[in-house]
Amino acid sequence: MSDFAVRFATETELAFCSGIDGELPEELLKEKMRKNELIISTQDNQPVGYLRLEYLWHKVPFIGLIYVLREYRGQGCGREMLRFLERYLRMKGYSFLLSSSQANEPEPQHWHRSSGFYECGMISALNRGRVGEIFFRKDLDD
Repeated sequence: MSDFAVRFATETELAFCSGIDGELPEELLKEKMRKNELIISTQDNQPVGYLRLEYLWHKVPFIGLIYVLREYRGQGCGREMLRFLERYLRMKGYSFLLSSSQANEPEPQHWHRSSGFYECGMISALNRGRVGEIFFRKDLDD
């Protein structure tokens, strides 16, 4: 397992965040940075992982995106970002976290389950190609 440093993203990582999360405009990324809703993982001071926090209905924490550069996968980077997020959310008084994965993505589903998430629902035909979305919940009071 490699050593990763995890923290909230700052504007110095804007290009990295934008490259991973190209759907969000730069101004929205900056706003999410100001709100501590973007987390990065670094190794040797280089960003290698990214997590975007969302709030459903402005009150339910939800992992909108988690991404680790291919060469760093399987080394604990994603779990370190998740642990960082869990500590932050507990400190803010939250008791659970939601996330999701497309129904045709077995690797992300495995990651969720092995990270302590459990399946809590599905929306059929939500994504392109009518692929469903599986939702996961992780209780934070463990």
